[in-house]
Amino acid sequence: MTADPSRDCQAPAGGSGHRFDAERRWDASMSLGFAADWNASAAGRTRMIRARHHGPLRVQRPFYPETSHRHPGTMAALGEPCHVYLLHPPGGLVSGDRLGIEVGVERGAHALLTTPAATKLYRADSHGVAWSQTNRLRVADGGLLEWLPQETIAFDGSRGLQRTEVELEGSARCLGWELMALGRPASHLPFASGRIEQRFRLVRDGRPLWMERQPLDPTHPRFVGRWGQGGASVQATLWAVGLADLHEAVEAVRGALPASARWAVTQRHDVLLLRYLGVSRNEAWDLCSAAWQVLRPRMAGRDACEPRIWRT
Repeated sequence: MTADPSRDCQAPAGGSGHRFDAERRWDASMSLGFAADWNASAAGRTRMIRARHHGPLRVQRPFYPETSHRHPGTMAALGEPCHVYLLHPPGGLVSGDRLGIEVGVERGAHALLTTPAATKLYRADSHGVAWSQTNRLRVADGGLLEWLPQETIAFDGSRGLQRTEVELEGSARCLGWELMALGRPASHLPFASGRIEQRFRLVRDGRPLWMERQPLDPTHPRFVGRWGQGGASVQATLWAVGLADLHEAVEAVRGALPASARWAVTQRHDVLLLRYLGVSRNEAWDLCSAAWQVLRPRMAGRDACEPRIWRT
């Protein structure tokens, strides 16, 4: 792949976006910061204290849809969460695009980030130039981040690198998911060419808890083999770290989801993992949403509150 994601948060080189060869590059970046406001009138409400952007990445104003009542969960409840929608007006990534998103949640803060629609990964150009997207999520001791983007749809011929890095400090908590739909089977356009690489890295105080690298190449035997992708066109991973009783949470999620061979819930070190491999975006979304509803009271002391944008 030709894209270099290590420069995703840097300004583009002069004129690079106007090239028409393999060196073409369009950069966009965003840096968000969240902190709890413990003034008497705010009562711990999380504020967005930083919102810097370069290129076509934006946020709408912060939303506060949750009432002040709290669920009597096992984890201490934080102040009122801040909901933020990440906007990428182009709606998808094309050859040369390089997106970099950085999120920082300070001590005692609680932020929920999502997207208004699916992200589309379009077919590579005639030069095979790749796109890249890097998400760097940092949560300080005592903070909580919910990373809940809507699904990603990879068009046939797409080429790129998708990377998510989560850095936790002390007792920080994080719950997130990633859903990927490969191709557009309903339009008889399967993911038959191209290559997408996914990387995930989750550490606490510098100690790795979960690291993974997955190439999605339809020409590789793994893509159709029963020991690998098995021909599935939709996959999803949900992670939760910072649960007080991990074993109890795993059993609670298993008990809340419908029996199926297409999903499994496990624990790896201190991380709860829900995996889905199948052919239905809606099934994957419903499973992740149901698991989130089980896990959120255990992590935040609050019932799940769906962002309104999911209903539009």
